[in-house]
Amino acid sequence: MGDIENVKRLVNYYTRLYKTRDPFELADRLGVLYQVGNLSAAGCYMFLKNHRYIFLSNQLEGIEKALVMAHELGHAVLDRKANCYFIRNHTLLLNSRLERRANLFAAHLLITDDLLKEYAGYTGEQFCAGTGFPEEILNLRLL
Repeated sequence: MGDIENVKRLVNYYTRLYKTRDPFELADRLGVLYQVGNLSAAGCYMFLKNHRYIFLSNQLEGIEKALVMAHELGHAVLDRKANCYFIRNHTLLLNSRLERRANLFAAHLLITDDLLKEYAGYTGEQFCAGTGFPEEILNLRLL
């Protein structure tokens, strides 16, 4: 099974099981600890002493905060024992398999079929302007 199919399967499983697409609520349900604080990066995921931790910058708001949390949750679910960093303006370049899979997870978690239907007939640029999602995340969702 390829990365896209695996990510879709996991997102569908967790959203059906816990009846939410909120990455913060999913983290709570999955036992992934998270904290918001003063970070130089947007967020990071760490696996320490058999526990999963997500750290988010206190500078994040709205859709950006949800996107970074969903990305880091993707690391926690897909790459449990890896220590990964989501660095603003670098991660979306998809320069590694781990980052690409975490972005796929975030895209499929946050951009629902209903949201895509709501914006049917709009350009990708219009979708992004209306929702706040970066175009790179939309393109991953459409794979």
